[in-house]
Order: sequence, then C-alpha cells, then structure tokens
Amino acid sequence: MRLFDTHAHLDDRKYDRDRRQMLKRAQDKGIQYIVNVGYDLPSSQRSTGLAEEYPFIYAAVGIHPHDASEADDEVFSKLKNLVQHPKVVAVGEMGLDYFRDLSPRDVQQQVFRRQLGLAKELGKPVIIHDRDAHGDIMKILKEEQASKIGGILHCFSGSWEMAQECLEMGFYISIAGPVTFHNARKLAEIAAKVPLNRLLIETDAPYLTPEPFRGQRNESAHVYYVAEKIAGLRKISLADLAEATTRNGLEVFGIKDHF
Repeated sequence: MRLFDTHAHLDDRKYDRDRRQMLKRAQDKGIQYIVNVGYDLPSSQRSTGLAEEYPFIYAAVGIHPHDASEADDEVFSKLKNLVQHPKVVAVGEMGLDYFRDLSPRDVQQQVFRRQLGLAKELGKPVIIHDRDAHGDIMKILKEEQASKIGGILHCFSGSWEMAQECLEMGFYISIAGPVTFHNARKLAEIAAKVPLNRLLIETDAPYLTPEPFRGQRNESAHVYYVAEKIAGLRKISLADLAEATTRNGLEVFGIKDHF
C-alpha cells in the first residue's frame, strides 16, 4: 500500500530536532510521496531545499493570504524563479483568509490573482487556501479562468454545492485530519461523495492532527488515519482508497517518476 500526503509543512521549526526520524516514520507507514508547501518566500525556499534533499518530497511555492502584504515585485520575481525548479510541482498555497484577516482583503485578492496568473504562465496547478471566503474564492477562480490549469482545494471546508462547482472546474478536493473529528458531519458527507478519481488526502502537518493523536504535533505518517477514516465512510478498502488518492496526487502534480 502506498500513500501520498499532498500537503504538509515539514520545514516547520517544530521538526528541527527529529525531522529525519519523523520522515522515517512516514515511510514506515506507507507514505511514498509528500508535497511540502510554502506560504511565503522563505518557506518556499525551504520547501525546495527539502525536495532537493529527499527524493520522495516535492515542493509547492507560494504566498499565503496572511503574508500577502509582503508580496512586492521583488518577492514575485524570486517566486517565479522558484516555480521553475525541477521539483516544484505547484504554485501555492494561495487564496483568501477572511477568518484572521492578517492582510487587507483587497491585497489578499490582488496577490491571489497575481499568483493564478503566474501559475497559468508557467503551466503549474495551484493549491488554494480558503477560510471563510468561499464566495470570493469561487468568483476569482472563475474570473481568472483557473480551470485552464486546475489544482486543489486544500483542506476543503466548503459545502457540497461548492465542491461540485470546483469539480466542474477541474479541481481536486483534498481532505485533512478534521474528517476524523466526531463533529465533522458535513465534511464526512463530502468525503464520502467526492468522485474517487478527484479525491486527495493530506495532513497540513504540523497542524490539524487527526484522531487518535488530536492535540499533538501532526506529521506525515498520520495521513494514514485520514485515509482509514475516508475508506470507512466510503465503504471501500483502505488499500483501494490509498491507491486511488495516490494516483490522483501523481496526476494533479504531474509526477511521472518514482524514486
């Protein structure tokens, strides 16, 4: 059985003391691919460094809405260079966050649109962060014709109706640890309904730790428990769910080689 953690932040300082051991635990649990995702220029640079060091890690580079205020022309110039790194498979994470509003909303939207343009220019899929901004996310994706490149709605938190719209635009729906929470009824229903060929799994490590480790630092090995929960919801075997979501990850990111 092989698993793909399609979204993690393993460059985080929380792993500085035991990163190699943490990655070994992931491999021992069947995780054969990881995409490490940048959220600003320094983390994007760290992500490419991790991808260079570990054959089974790939990188995504981008500017999170929290950091949109810092995304000037110089940042975008450096980001464009990073996107062209041979192990960078996506642009992101990008999007809108109206929950914390750490950057003004108009700035978030401008930086989101600019990254979508960069992804279209360079032919990379996008990884979308959406928190309490469903309407504007969908509006911008449509206006910027994001269906031409496609990508992922990371840690999906919208409605089934929104998921259907995203699927129609060619996007994949990625489910993280909250699907294992006892009160996650809406997300559980969506995880059971998304067509199997458009479903992805992730950890968002070190955040969103699934049961039975909730409250502890998350790590890529725990994507196993996300897969296990969704397999149960869909009434299919864990092996079938793992293989399908891994194939989907390889397809959306255009990963053809195997280490």
